[in-house]
Amino acid sequence: MPSIILIADHDPVQRRLLEAMARRFGYQSETVETGRAALARLASADEPAISLLILDLFLADLDGLSVLGHMRENRITVPVIVETHSQAIDLVISAMRAGAGDFVVKPVGAERLQVSIKNVLRFEALQDEVRRATRRIAGGVGFSHIFTRSADMERAIRLGERAARSHLPVLLEGETGVGKQLFARAIQGASDRRGKPFVAVNCAVLPADQAEMLLFGHEAGAGEKRAGKIAEAHGGTLFLDEVGLLPLDLQARLLRAVQEGEIDPVGSKRPVKIDIRLISATSQNLLERVKGGYFREDLYYRLNVFPVTIPALRLRPDDIGDLARRFAARFAAEEGKAVRGISAEALHLLARYDWPGNVRQLENAVFRAVALSEADELGIAEFPQIAARVSGYDVRIPPVPAMAPPLRLTHAEPARLDLRDPHVVRLLDENGHARRLEDMEAEMIRFALAHYRGQMSEMARRLGIGRSTLYRKLKDLGLHEGEDAPETSAVVAA
Repeated sequence: MPSIILIADHDPVQRRLLEAMARRFGYQSETVETGRAALARLASADEPAISLLILDLFLADLDGLSVLGHMRENRITVPVIVETHSQAIDLVISAMRAGAGDFVVKPVGAERLQVSIKNVLRFEALQDEVRRATRRIAGGVGFSHIFTRSADMERAIRLGERAARSHLPVLLEGETGVGKQLFARAIQGASDRRGKPFVAVNCAVLPADQAEMLLFGHEAGAGEKRAGKIAEAHGGTLFLDEVGLLPLDLQARLLRAVQEGEIDPVGSKRPVKIDIRLISATSQNLLERVKGGYFREDLYYRLNVFPVTIPALRLRPDDIGDLARRFAARFAAEEGKAVRGISAEALHLLARYDWPGNVRQLENAVFRAVALSEADELGIAEFPQIAARVSGYDVRIPPVPAMAPPLRLTHAEPARLDLRDPHVVRLLDENGHARRLEDMEAEMIRFALAHYRGQMSEMARRLGIGRSTLYRKLKDLGLHEGEDAPETSAVVAA
């Protein structure tokens, strides 16, 4: 889902201009004409979240500085670009001190506005990633830091919040890569154990000959004395990822640890008391593993006290764009790249892919794109592996001569992309150059004529033009016999 830009401006002409520019840049937009209306929309919990506010400093009821003040008092952290007149440029300093991220001077040029929007959104995403990383290091990740627009994910978060208020064992179910460990950290961060140890163990990669000692530890006489992972989690949380792959002989010992609250380190003569919160995770069907004899039934019921299912990324498509932008901002900072964002065409491509590897695969794809990019914006050419797997995108990279240096995808020499999907407008001609606007308009009109089966009123409404203008354009293209012909008489040229 594209970012939503809220435009607060008292001038209706300026509002329409800004709205048209925002949509041309690939964003959704909403408009209000007063400061109070802007604050009400920003505070609304029943509508999609606003990603950016473009704020006129000279609103009728509340001026821009007052709106910024209310936002700070109510902890509304939406980034802001303020508009001002050239005669009032001195107000910009006060606005920036009040929290604005950038400013533009009326009348606003399209290029200047586009750069400002990208810069502010990128900076906000980077700041958010820094905050999240800081909280993760400090053990302070909570559910408020898991951003989603998905109803299924919201339900999972509500269950997680309930689980955090209890001390029951939690079983997180979901495909590989959906973010089960982050979810487990959020449960701890929202519980009374926040700030305490969080110890993660991936049962799928435990070495068979050392698994027992790694989990339960060992005393002197069985090698160098060492506390196991379970003991390390004392007072905090033990997260067992892919618990269904834990060896059977260790399942019995884990069951005792859960039931009795104590463990027997290898070589120890007496048990060691433990106080842990157990969160398990699996990408498999544990009940089927119980039926197959691979997992203990008694342990299954001990772990499956509070099950939470985390939905796959393909079931929450509205989250793909937001996650991709956040990853891009983080990796651009880490890699020292001047990537400011992701193009609308690339976001459309990412939204159409089914992501079998879920969030982890998306994160890796964005990292690869940022690492290879030499432009300030990630486009379709930076995601060739994804484009090759999505219907309607035909990626053909020219062969590299034998002694030529390795091919690098840049905007000077982009990979050739044929967009065959009727939902995507082809932007490049056969020579790889931008197509002329009149050719693209003609293609759009032909498509709309066929799609709406010659219903002129519907076509005009959907295309955003008057009926007389539509008839004239059809006549220029040779697609209509006359302006007085009935709607059903329209034909599509072969």
